[in-house]
Amino acid sequence: MQHDHFIGQVQARAKLASRGDAEGLTRATLETLGERIPEQVAGHLADQLPTEIGEHLRRTVTMGGAGSGERFDRAEFVRRVSGRSHLDEPQAVYGARVVLEVTDEATQDVLGKVEDSLPEDLRELVNAGSSGNLGT
Repeated sequence: MQHDHFIGQVQARAKLASRGDAEGLTRATLETLGERIPEQVAGHLADQLPTEIGEHLRRTVTMGGAGSGERFDRAEFVRRVSGRSHLDEPQAVYGARVVLEVTDEATQDVLGKVEDSLPEDLRELVNAGSSGNLGT
């Protein structure tokens, strides 16, 4: 999947007003995911994405690994995505679900392997997809 198609899918599914909003949400979600999963897992996932998008996962790695593999739960994940994307928490949950869904499609299910490094509550977020209510 090419960068423009990826961002277009995020914008359409998350019902965002602009491509810039979709870029920001994608960055916020993948940077947060990159902080949560081990460095080598983040690198493998990043390799499967368009370069500009994959770099969001590597961002924590390039800062000396700081933050990579941090232990935090769904509430903290959502708080970080919300803060970075400037969306309220229900919108951040839904937006993260969309980004993770598009990421899974773009990587041909490599994201499924990432789930093994996540706690159950975050696995549910990864698997939720873009259908359903905003905050679930």
